[in-house]
Amino acid sequence: MSEGVTDEKAAVAAAVIVQDGKLLLVQRRVSEGSLSWQFPAGAVEQGETFEQAAVRETAEEAGLTVEAVTVLGERVHPNTGRLMGYVACDVVSGEAYVADTEELADVVWATPDEFTDYVPYGFAPAVQDYLTKVG
Repeated sequence: MSEGVTDEKAAVAAAVIVQDGKLLLVQRRVSEGSLSWQFPAGAVEQGETFEQAAVRETAEEAGLTVEAVTVLGERVHPNTGRLMGYVACDVVSGEAYVADTEELADVVWATPDEFTDYVPYGFAPAVQDYLTKVG
């Protein structure tokens, strides 16, 4: 587990969830810059780790219960300037759906050949490496 993140305004945890060879992506109701489709993600709350925030955000946004496996990496997102922590998660239970109707418009399980349709600017290098290994 990573240490608790203290700057909740800057830090965002993203859950990277692969099931049956497909990647869970959620569509923001309002785009953040060029970001429309993304991982279930949200601000890390005071004292939370990236892992804890990724699990919580996935439940809140997509109604899916997941467990954190490992932090894949961190970076400052080139489009938003926010510190991102990418967390590989496994599905524990549930079916993905739009649980947060104020924040999200849709969810999709994308196959590797569809990734660039949803995320044309590509993934963080650590995420891309992980997706290559599990895909």
